[in-house]
Amino acid sequence: MLDLEHYHPALVSKPGALAGSTALEQWRVQGRWAESFDRFWAALMLRQGRQEGTREMVELLLLGREHGYRKLDAAIGWALELGCPDPAAVRHLLTTEAAPAAARRPALAVADLGGLSRYERPRPVIDDYDQLLLSLSGEVIQ
Repeated sequence: MLDLEHYHPALVSKPGALAGSTALEQWRVQGRWAESFDRFWAALMLRQGRQEGTREMVELLLLGREHGYRKLDAAIGWALELGCPDPAAVRHLLTTEAAPAAARRPALAVADLGGLSRYERPRPVIDDYDQLLLSLSGEVIQ
């Protein structure tokens, strides 16, 4: 049985070896590799490219070793929920004392704006911009 933690030093220098590694597959089978890890890894690769995204994921795994993989899973899940697939966000969430539920603020009540309502303007219509997305046929704008 291979342990992914044993290969961390090698993965730091050669992160591309993570994707096809037997140790990763065994972690998946054992349930040690959370589904959120794959979603976050995919978001990193989409945003930063395969090599850089995988390198960032390997660095996050080192944080799991330090803080615990359950905490890492919770931080990654929280970052995904916030729409922030960024390693810096995960690092911050790992070190914060607040629980995800406590960080959510209740919805604010709508205040009566009184005389300010005369300054309201209609929202701009940006539907035509969707045509740009369709014309790119799968390309990602960065």
